[in-house]
Amino acid sequence: MTRAELINEISSKQSYLCVGLDTDPDKIPVHLRDHKDAVFLFNQEIVEATRDHCVAYKINTAFYESQGKAGWEAMEKTLAIIPKTHFTIADAKRGDIGNTSAQYAKTFFEVLPFDAITVAPYMGEDSLRPFLEYQNKWTIVLGLTSNQGSNDFQQLELSEPSGGGKLYQQVMKKVASWGNPDNLMFVVGATSPEGLREIRDVFPEHFFLVPGVGAQGGSLEAVSAAGLNRDAGLLVNVSRAIQYASSDKDFSIRAGEVAAEYHTTMRQLLASQTRH
Repeated sequence: MTRAELINEISSKQSYLCVGLDTDPDKIPVHLRDHKDAVFLFNQEIVEATRDHCVAYKINTAFYESQGKAGWEAMEKTLAIIPKTHFTIADAKRGDIGNTSAQYAKTFFEVLPFDAITVAPYMGEDSLRPFLEYQNKWTIVLGLTSNQGSNDFQQLELSEPSGGGKLYQQVMKKVASWGNPDNLMFVVGATSPEGLREIRDVFPEHFFLVPGVGAQGGSLEAVSAAGLNRDAGLLVNVSRAIQYASSDKDFSIRAGEVAAEYHTTMRQLLASQTRH
C-alpha cells in the first residue's frame, strides 16, 4: 500500500485505528476453543465486526508462531480475509544480518503479503536495507517503546562527541536517512506523549505506529494531541481492549462496539484539528 492510499483510507473513513490481532488461544471464548480453527474463527469475527471502524490490522506473529503449523496456517488465513483496503502489519520485530533479513523480508512481503513489518534497528543499516528495498511496502522501526526495559538502552544519554541526546533519538535520526516518509514508519509508545511530541517535532512527515492505548493505559486524546499531523500521521493500535471486550458469545458485538467508540473519538479529534 502506498502512502497516498493509506492517507486516502484514513481521510475517507476519518479513523486512524489499527486493531491488533494478538490472539491468545487461552483467551478465546470457551465456545470456540474446541474447534480446530478456533484462532482463525475468532479473528474472522473480530475482523468482520471492526473493519468499518479501522484502517489497519496488526498481527503479532509470536502468538501464531508459538502454535506451530496450525498457528502459521491461522495467520495466513487471517491475512487473506482482511479487506485489501486495510493496511496490514506483521508485528514480527525482525532484524538480522543482511542475507537473513532478506529472507525475513521475502517471508512477510511475498509469501505472506503484508504491507508492513516491524523491525529492530540495532544491528544497523544492512539489517534493514532488504526491507526498505521493496516497493510499496513499509518498514516500521522500533523508535521509543513504552516497556520498562526501554530505560536500559533507548533512554541512555550520549556524550557530545556522539551527538548528544538520548540513544533512541540518534538511532531514529540515523534510520530516517536510510528511508523516507513513503516507506518508513516508527513505533512510538502511547504511554509517553511527551516523548511522542518531541519525536513529532523532529519527524513532521513520518507515520508513527502507536501501541499502548487501551489495556496498557495510554490516552488516545493525549497521543493524538502530541502526534497528529496534516495527514493524520498516526496508526493507533488497540489490541486487548477490542479483542477481549467480552469473553462470551457476544465477543464480536462488543469488539465492534468498542472499535466504534474509538472511531467516534478519532473522527472528533480529526475534525477538531482541521478547525484549528
